Amino acid sequence: MWSPTQPIVAMKDVKKSYGDFDVLKGISMDIMKGEVVCIIGPSGSGKSTLIRCINALNDIQHGSITVEGQEVHDPGLDKRILRRKVGMVFQQYNLFPHKTALQNIMMAPVKVLKEPRAEVEERARALLKKVRLEGKENSYPGELSGGQQQRVAIARSLAMRPDIMLFDEVTAALDPETVKEVLVTIKELAADGMTCILVTHEMGFAKEVADKVYFTDRGLIVEEGHPSEIFTNPKDPRTKAFLSQIL
Repeated sequence: MWSPTQPIVAMKDVKKSYGDFDVLKGISMDIMKGEVVCIIGPSGSGKSTLIRCINALNDIQHGSITVEGQEVHDPGLDKRILRRKVGMVFQQYNLFPHKTALQNIMMAPVKVLKEPRAEVEERARALLKKVRLEGKENSYPGELSGGQQQRVAIARSLAMRPDIMLFDEVTAALDPETVKEVLVTIKELAADGMTCILVTHEMGFAKEVADKVYFTDRGLIVEEGHPSEIFTNPKDPRTKAFLSQIL
């Protein structure tokens, strides 16, 4: 039985390959409930694959990943139960263009969880208010900015009431002026105590909100630590070289 004193996500020697190409070469990390973890590193270092393995969007060839003590890659695990616990927001918003913001948020709880429509609608309206989109309930994705669409995507994931949120480069497709509104939303989630795992290139944001930063390169965790350590006094030459290019 899982206890909150144990890691909410535990990865042990996780390896993932596509054919002969090793994407993850033995990743281990423990994430505690309520922690905000940022994963940084160059493109192609395995960051997105890593978090996609946490909710079983990608399988693994070796190692173990547990969420609240449950082995993620157990063949007997109902993936719907896992993905209710572990929400994920992607770089692309993936909203249904013919559905309003409110309808997009309501779909999964009503269709997948079979929850009462009235109860779900009340929650969806509250979530739109939470992501500062009150008044946009009846707007279609095409009528919203990229930043607004991404906030609807965050609200949609929160509608499943997850324990953990994964964010995969959620600001990468946004115009610079809309990045801040999305980051503020994530920052507020973190302040509310949501366990958040983010793949990000937003170093200033990582420095501000992360409890722990992992720097990955070529499928390995090269360095990990508090943002104050990683960003001001990195130990590994690869971390230093990476940060010198973007800070």
